[in-house]
Amino acid sequence: MSGRDPDRRRSLLDAADRAIMRDGPEVSMAAIAAEAGITKPILYRHFGDKSGLYQALADRHVRTVIAQLRPAFSEPGADLRVRARLTIAVYLDLISANLNLYRFLFHRASAEDTRIRSHMTSLVRSLGEELGAVFAAERVVPDPVRAQVLGHAFVGMVQTTGDWWLDHPEVDRGEVVEGLVDVIVAAMDPVRRAVPRPTR
Repeated sequence: MSGRDPDRRRSLLDAADRAIMRDGPEVSMAAIAAEAGITKPILYRHFGDKSGLYQALADRHVRTVIAQLRPAFSEPGADLRVRARLTIAVYLDLISANLNLYRFLFHRASAEDTRIRSHMTSLVRSLGEELGAVFAAERVVPDPVRAQVLGHAFVGMVQTTGDWWLDHPEVDRGEVVEGLVDVIVAAMDPVRRAVPRPTR
């Protein structure tokens, strides 16, 4: 049913966005339905159930964030530090500008629903895989396995550090960005990468 009327589905998600941004991550489903001008059962009917609504919101916003990050980290030939700084700054700006939506998806929805938690994990993991593929394709990290390890490590590090920073607004954003950039650049240092792995 949800796929038959994309315009109606989009308008319902717009209403959910407004309610979440207004009322915060603990917004009730009844408030979202009221914002859309419908009842809660009708809201669920458009998405299958509450989990379906969560997933639609996750797809809408997490995929949007990924789409905005992609040009920054995948620009070929650009200096690593510049690319890392731009990507991290874009990410922090996006989550801080959409704080209630971020906390609704990553905290409330993920805590309430195992399916949405798995879906969010999959979306974040896909970004790590994409970043690792960029490292390998550009020969920034010639070993494809190590490229994947670093891609996932960097995505996880930035996501969890950003989550911490949202709870500590007194910490200067630039300091957070540069701290993360320093770690990434150090990990990608060609001298460090040239050191053979210890044998077991």
